[in-house]
This record gives sequence, C-alpha cells and structure tokens, in this order.
Amino acid sequence: MSDLSRYRNIGIFAHVDAGKTTTTERILKLTGKIHKIGEVH
Repeated sequence: MSDLSRYRNIGIFAHVDAGKTTTTERILKLTGKIHKIGEVH
C-alpha cells in the first residue's frame, strides 16, 4: 500500500482562458509526473 501522507488533492478554478491547464502542466512537470509541456489532454 502506498503512503497516503505523500498525496495532496488540489482544486484549480478560474475564468475561461485564465491559464488553468498551463498551471497544471507546469506543476506536473516540476513534480516529474510528465516529461513535456503539452502532454495534458
């Protein structure tokens, strides 16, 4: 079983075209979960 203390749930909400996906991609890239910006579909 994985250590649940290492997980965090966050919510990002804003107006349309406010950069939600860009912010999410950058967070995922910085944490090593994705390797290239533009991979979120």
